[in-house]
Amino acid sequence: MAGRIALVGGDEFRAGCEAMDRVILGATGVDEPTVSIVPTAAAHQNPSMAASNGVTHFTGLGARASALMVLERSQANDEGLLSPVDSAHVIYLTGGDPSHLLEVLRDSLLLEKLRAALARGATVAGSSAGAMVLGSWMRFRTWTECLGIVKGVAVLPHHERSEPAKVAKEMEGATPSGVVVLGIDSETGCLTCADGWQALGSGAVTLYSEGRWARYSDGDAVPLETHIHDDV
Repeated sequence: MAGRIALVGGDEFRAGCEAMDRVILGATGVDEPTVSIVPTAAAHQNPSMAASNGVTHFTGLGARASALMVLERSQANDEGLLSPVDSAHVIYLTGGDPSHLLEVLRDSLLLEKLRAALARGATVAGSSAGAMVLGSWMRFRTWTECLGIVKGVAVLPHHERSEPAKVAKEMEGATPSGVVVLGIDSETGCLTCADGWQALGSGAVTLYSEGRWARYSDGDAVPLETHIHDDV
């Protein structure tokens, strides 16, 4: 069974995320799923708080949540530290600095374990910076090639701050070849499901392609023509 991806626009672990995160947990098919909170992107901010917020949030939703304190490159290659990933039902990458997260994850043992988790049917979720690095490219100061776990996508988080018509004009002809852009509002997500992708949460998911854009709300199917990378 192929796993699932949840791309979240930011402001994770808040009260407004509860309905969305219940759907993410429910999609595991497990009554009391295990969740690993990975605060790597917040390493230069307050990673302990980021992890604690995630553990408290998901525990309150009925999961067995714990922190996976991978903050630097050496820890992303520490087999002993990473062992919880092998059995977690959800691995959640928090927001923070996408450049640091990408540097830590690229070609790491943790990345291998994320791919293996997807292959065994687990869910990999990323919020803000976490969502950005899961795509093929991100626009962070400049266009940067990312992990490509979700092929052919670039994520713009905190998208409630943006004007879609303006973004569509900016993106037209500027995105890397073969990439569509997904603008995701805070406290909002886009989850893979049996027949594609579904918008979740209180805001909107905005899909940009070839100078056009369309918005999708909670429960809507998002016609995102992509898939989890073939290597998973």
